[in-house]
Amino acid sequence: MSISFESALGIHESALRLRGQRASVLANNLANIDTPNFKARDLDFKQLLNQKTTEANPFNVQMTNERHMSVDTNFGDNPDLLYRTPQQPSIDGNTVEDQIEHAEYMKNALAFQASFQFLNSKFQTLKTAIRGD
Repeated sequence: MSISFESALGIHESALRLRGQRASVLANNLANIDTPNFKARDLDFKQLLNQKTTEANPFNVQMTNERHMSVDTNFGDNPDLLYRTPQQPSIDGNTVEDQIEHAEYMKNALAFQASFQFLNSKFQTLKTAIRGD
């Protein structure tokens, strides 16, 4: 009997991956806090997670041969990135707001840690089930 990690882990593997991507985007915003005309970006986590879990094949492409290439839904830059609307625009055109970016980064880091701990407990449960303890 084989174990399906997709059914055992649920959405948490996708959530962890998206949290990591969001951390990268937010860190990029913080790194460019003093760059003139830099536009702050962010991911809509809830929308992306919903998209990842409900649409395994968004184009309804059928693979009729094992040599067919898989469908890549990421075209060009990253279409999932959105621009953040600043509450107080700066004179130099930069839309990164220090306090907001730090708060969003910390919230994302806490959610990442929670997802990681949940996945860790799932793997511990699977390991216990495999051993028969």
